[in-house]
Amino acid sequence: MPPPATVKRIVCLANSRKLSGRCIAGKELLAVGRSGGWIRPVSNREDQGVSEYERQYEDGSDPCILDIIDVPVLSPRPTGYQQENWLLDSDRHWERVSRVEWNDLVRLVDPVEPLWISGHSSANGQNDRVPVSMANSLDSSLRLIKIDGLELFVSAPGADFGNFKRSVQGRFRYSGMDYWLRVTDPDCEREYLQQPNGSYSIGECCLTVSLGGPYQGHGYKLIAAVIRP
Repeated sequence: MPPPATVKRIVCLANSRKLSGRCIAGKELLAVGRSGGWIRPVSNREDQGVSEYERQYEDGSDPCILDIIDVPVLSPRPTGYQQENWLLDSDRHWERVSRVEWNDLVRLVDPVEPLWISGHSSANGQNDRVPVSMANSLDSSLRLIKIDGLELFVSAPGADFGNFKRSVQGRFRYSGMDYWLRVTDPDCEREYLQQPNGSYSIGECCLTVSLGGPYQGHGYKLIAAVIRP
């Protein structure tokens, strides 16, 4: 028999685009004024993406960033450096409990330190990836950070090679390092892909940064959520 479900109460800090489904993640709430570690509910499929059916509330709506959610999970499902993964119970709805305000969110921010291992960059990024051989020594893949400003760049980075799909990249400085990371926050993408190619500045914000699953020998650092006051 499968193990009984455990309910994890989390603050939703990511509902980001994935190749198939979504990557949902948040910090566990343990008691009034106390938070625990990160929880990333995952499916039993190979890519672990969470489908719309699996993540929806009873009324059919989708979890939103800063929702406090009760998520039924079955067991830990750590994979490599993604130690925060928990197998979700696909037979039960998720439940929205309440919301978190900005002043409460900033208390959940992680300690300031470089985003995992630095010094490895893709052709269009900066400090945006980690070789899997090195990443497997890590024990975390999620971080909530607060920054004073963010530059969003809208472009078609593969245009010179015949790929004209546009994307959004976030550029910021944090803990003494410069980062150029792909944005996978669907709300942020939708907002800025409606704009012409170019640079757009936003001020103080929090970012959920995720070290995504292995892809062609690397784990890529992704901006999974852009959270503004």
